[in-house]
Amino acid sequence: MTDDPTKPPDRHDLGRVFNEVPELYDRVRPGYPDELFADLVAVTGLDEGSSVLEVGCGTGQATRSLAALGCSVTAVEPGADMAALARRRLASFRNVDVERSTFEEWDDRGRRFDVLVAAQSWHWVDPSTGWQRAHDVLSPGGWMALLGHVVVRRPGEPEVYAETADLHERFCPGNPGWGHPPLADEVRTADAGWGLDDDPGGLFGSTIVRWYPTVQWFDGDGFADHLRSLSLFRRLDRDVREPLLDAIAERIRTRMGDRASRRYLSVLRVGRRAD
Repeated sequence: MTDDPTKPPDRHDLGRVFNEVPELYDRVRPGYPDELFADLVAVTGLDEGSSVLEVGCGTGQATRSLAALGCSVTAVEPGADMAALARRRLASFRNVDVERSTFEEWDDRGRRFDVLVAAQSWHWVDPSTGWQRAHDVLSPGGWMALLGHVVVRRPGEPEVYAETADLHERFCPGNPGWGHPPLADEVRTADAGWGLDDDPGGLFGSTIVRWYPTVQWFDGDGFADHLRSLSLFRRLDRDVREPLLDAIAERIRTRMGDRASRRYLSVLRVGRRAD
């Protein structure tokens, strides 16, 4: 892929960006803690009689947890290979249907839902139509729930970017995406509400925000594979990306004892549909 890494990816390129590596994406991306789904149930009243629309289900990581709650799940995913893998991963659940489409172009066929869930995917939806569409496909009193991960660092703990900043600049200088993760306390105090540049206005009520510290551990090769699943790196030309990731893996092996953390604050943001 030869896109200019200094430009944000086109929202409609989501299927192209991630659809290249569905198996890798499913293997290395972080899941969501059980406590998050317990809070989602407690806030929204989700039960076996509820209907859920999931926007951008990817390979079905969050979908599996939603399906395990017993509710009816309609999962929308634009990437053909991602959707196919999600169907295979979710084949044992009779309460899940995966439909291939962008949310903007998806045919709702008049269906209405109790909860709309978007797990690390809402930023790919066009805000000029997405918020209104979300409001329209929810039943009166329905809930909007955004799930996500914010990469953070822990004071005093070795952190991969700090150990590899020189490599990032050597192989892809000046990329605005390079930078140290924030501290967890900085995120908790600054990242309120829907946590987005755009805002739904009066379409939804006040936002409930809950945070959940999580961590993944990788060896050097595993961390490089994780980076291969991220849009920031997928958009680099392969001739830039692969030497950079090989160098990062080697740096983790030689300077970090071949063990590196990827720390997150997983987040749940929930707001009720305004009638």
